[in-house]
Amino acid sequence: MNKKKILIIDDERDMHVLVENLLDTDKYEFDSAFDGLEGFDKIAASPPDLVILDVQMPKMDGFEMFKKLLAENKAPGLPVIFLTGIAEKRGAHFQEEDVKNHFNNKLVSYLEKPLDPDKFVKLVESKLL
Repeated sequence: MNKKKILIIDDERDMHVLVENLLDTDKYEFDSAFDGLEGFDKIAASPPDLVILDVQMPKMDGFEMFKKLLAENKAPGLPVIFLTGIAEKRGAHFQEEDVKNHFNNKLVSYLEKPLDPDKFVKLVESKLL
């Protein structure tokens, strides 16, 4: 069985560990990037099957990186799950539909931190069917 490749782009190493611990390592192979520029370069060089993408990061945030991917037509059809604690910090709640509409891309999903483990695993599995 070929493992699906998941690229985790987050500046917090703990999030990389959490994602890998929540997902079945028999099904998935993981790669890591710790800022948007590194993530963009990895996607451009070898697109994964799924990107787990933090919003707030140094050098280039997740939204900027995703816009650059779209603008340069890198990895079209690549599913992305945005993760962020921004809503928690601002006291507001983002809506997944707002993110989808912002990027006009049905492959984009959104989850707030802290992650609900069951919801996260189901979302990842649904993106990699």
